[in-house]
Amino acid sequence: MKLEQFFVENRRAAIAFSGGVDSAYLLYTAIKSEAVVKAYYVKTAFQPQFELKDAMRLGEELGADISVLELDILADEKVVLNPAGRCYYCKRTIFTAMMEAALKDGFSLLLDGTNASDDVHDRPGMRALKELSVRSPLRECGLTKQQIRKLSQEAGLFTWDKPAYACLATRVPTGTPITSEMLERTEWAEDYLFSLGFTDFRVRMLGDAARLQFPAGQLEKVLAERERITGELKKHYSAVLLDLEVRK
Repeated sequence: MKLEQFFVENRRAAIAFSGGVDSAYLLYTAIKSEAVVKAYYVKTAFQPQFELKDAMRLGEELGADISVLELDILADEKVVLNPAGRCYYCKRTIFTAMMEAALKDGFSLLLDGTNASDDVHDRPGMRALKELSVRSPLRECGLTKQQIRKLSQEAGLFTWDKPAYACLATRVPTGTPITSEMLERTEWAEDYLFSLGFTDFRVRMLGDAARLQFPAGQLEKVLAERERITGELKKHYSAVLLDLEVRK
């Protein structure tokens, strides 16, 4: 089935919208197919501010109906304790909030941007989506990440080459309770590195130190900027470490 056909068969739907590549293309196609859709962005302490800005920018460009839901994810003890299955509890809480909002707005079908390249067996959060009957049209239609990027570029979406971004909670080691201070510090550090022109990196916590992960192609620039980076990040971290197991 083609994605456009999905929206011919499902004329009303709510869309879980993150502002990333996949949900952006899903929302674009729904609007292009003249389906009645509303997008829901859930703002928590786990999402950096730039994600919300990207979501609202795209929504404005598409003329989309977007609702921003504020959610205190740190009020959920199962999430804060940061167990191995944290993603399940987090997804369950976030998508339940979206489902409730969508139902109030008259939408019984909730969609997400899981695509055919995603390994659902390696994602605890996928279990939550299944339990809540959330559908994933991109996956159902066999669209891979590479195809979605290509189609997004052809459609003129600025998100087409946006790097994948995992939430801020993934920077905290499993088993370490998550605090708002940890998340704020991580967002500050990553914003700083973005300002230097780095992309698709991670600032992970290792005790009170920052463990930096970069794609191989950016290591030369990292070393050239070493003193500048360490000088800035040591304002909020006890040490700044470079992980040579680079991001791929």
